[in-house]
Amino acid sequence: MDRFGIYVHIPFCVSKCKYCDFVSFPCMEKIDKYFDVLIKEIKSKNVYGTKEVTTIYIGGGTPSVPDSKYIVKIIETIKEVFKVSKNAEVTIEVNPGTVTKEKLIDYKNSGINRISIGLQSTNNEILKLIGRIHNYEEFLNTYNLAKEVGYNNINVDLMLGIPNQTESDVIDSINKVISLNPKHISIYSLIVEENTEIQRLIESGTLTMPSEEDERNMYWKTKTILEKNGFIQYEISNFAKKGYESKHNLDCWNQEEYIGMGLASHSYFNRKRFSIIDKLDKYIENENCLEKNIIINEVQGRESQAKEYMLIGLRKISGVSISKFEKKFRINPLFYFRFEINNLVEKGLIEVDLDNIKLTKKGLDFANIVFEEFV
Repeated sequence: MDRFGIYVHIPFCVSKCKYCDFVSFPCMEKIDKYFDVLIKEIKSKNVYGTKEVTTIYIGGGTPSVPDSKYIVKIIETIKEVFKVSKNAEVTIEVNPGTVTKEKLIDYKNSGINRISIGLQSTNNEILKLIGRIHNYEEFLNTYNLAKEVGYNNINVDLMLGIPNQTESDVIDSINKVISLNPKHISIYSLIVEENTEIQRLIESGTLTMPSEEDERNMYWKTKTILEKNGFIQYEISNFAKKGYESKHNLDCWNQEEYIGMGLASHSYFNRKRFSIIDKLDKYIENENCLEKNIIINEVQGRESQAKEYMLIGLRKISGVSISKFEKKFRINPLFYFRFEINNLVEKGLIEVDLDNIKLTKKGLDFANIVFEEFV
């Protein structure tokens, strides 16, 4: 492979959402030191040679919490250290209530050309319930500022299956977002993670999750509305206008290489999966010996790489290309995974056409079962 992507993790938030289990925290007094070490880490990654960087994704946390000077410095350093494609997709996640017009201008001038805005719902009561710091009106202000600054490639995140959420709430949210004409919309079902505030509220009986049937009805209604409005579903949770699919995400699902930088970031390079430690104080403490921050999670053999390729590839609506699998692994997947594939076809969860293995409508509803088959 002659190209790769870069992911940069910014772990700071104003406050933690009730459903969040990502490595993030309101630890503002350590921002300066964190970015000092992060810049050192980026410079240390020059060992990855002259391969071209085609995507950069700055996620979190909330990357729009720190002063924009830090983000500008990150982009400048990446361009100094690596060969960045002139057509690279450069994304930053932002949350309403943490971004200003000045920040957006700085992002754009640094080369960021894609904005991902975390909305989740247009219902202010639901936003408050899940611990979001913003309301719908603040989202609209952020979205309009991004358009005013000149951003054309904007993603909006929405969430399904939230406690107290109804199908009419979801339909209202999706129609309001569509009316703004974003190029990309991500629709995620709420997953109740362990040790989160929302898990404690559900277990105590304070909140009640929608039924699985109601959540699935929300998903299919949303899918129908989006497709009627010109959005193409290219992955289980992602819809885009033609030509605006997320290159960063597609590379991950196609098992392309990427390097993670910053606290708790993950990498996939040369058939190795490795990550950076998730303790902020330890990350900073190791600034003069950055190798101590690296954890090797997996060195893939041929079988584990092939299984993973199938696993993540089936998230795409187009599925896994048989010919591309053969080219990569020198074997036909219909033979290599004949038992798993035959079993899933019999259950009606996947289908096989001339060159693709992909999820059926039933498979989209029970994707977790499909994925477990290949683990």
